[in-house]
Amino acid sequence: MGAEREVRAMSCRILIAEDESQLCEVLCDYFRSKGQTPVPAGSGAQALALAESEDYDAVLLDIMMPELDGFSVCRALRKKQEVPIVFLTALSDEEDKLLGYELGADDYVTKPFTLSVLYAKTMALIRRSRGSVRTEDRITAGGLTLVLSQQKVFADRREIALTPKEYALLRCLMQNRNMVLSREQLLVKCWGYDYEGEARAVDTHIKRLREKLGEHAGCIKTVIKAGYRLEG
Repeated sequence: MGAEREVRAMSCRILIAEDESQLCEVLCDYFRSKGQTPVPAGSGAQALALAESEDYDAVLLDIMMPELDGFSVCRALRKKQEVPIVFLTALSDEEDKLLGYELGADDYVTKPFTLSVLYAKTMALIRRSRGSVRTEDRITAGGLTLVLSQQKVFADRREIALTPKEYALLRCLMQNRNMVLSREQLLVKCWGYDYEGEARAVDTHIKRLREKLGEHAGCIKTVIKAGYRLEG
């Protein structure tokens, strides 16, 4: 509850990239009524320029935008920063969602959506991003090391490049070492509040994570009909 009160007490800067002017205005008015500071962007190019020139606590991205689509904006942002990103989309195809998560999106909200749900998801992501700093800066398991303050992963002192979602999954598994975590638990912990997608997203990201871990991939065990466990 302390983290929740902190977010409510502080006005968060939220970039809202939506080319439908009426919807963008509605979103901005709603977040403003909750004490937050929304910043509108009417195109992908404008959103990227704003995100690169100022700091934001979260970014809400429509996918189908002129000049640059949401996927392109997300890809560019993830090269430089870890700001929470929520896609606003009319696309419901699973492949589109998996692409978004692979590019580093933190959550998806499919149109039409409820303003209160979008707000709750956004605030939950902000709370988690602010609570990620720990006194214990390193987590180790076998030959794997996570440096939390830098969000870096090392295998036998060799840095491994992971997407934000792959990193979140590995961190969650390492923080709960030797414990079985179900796909639903991993979805909640790594994808966020009230995730609406398929549990298959976890399997897809675990497969890619194992490929990048190479000889250390065996530390992530599949527990049939239960989920995943990291041993080390």
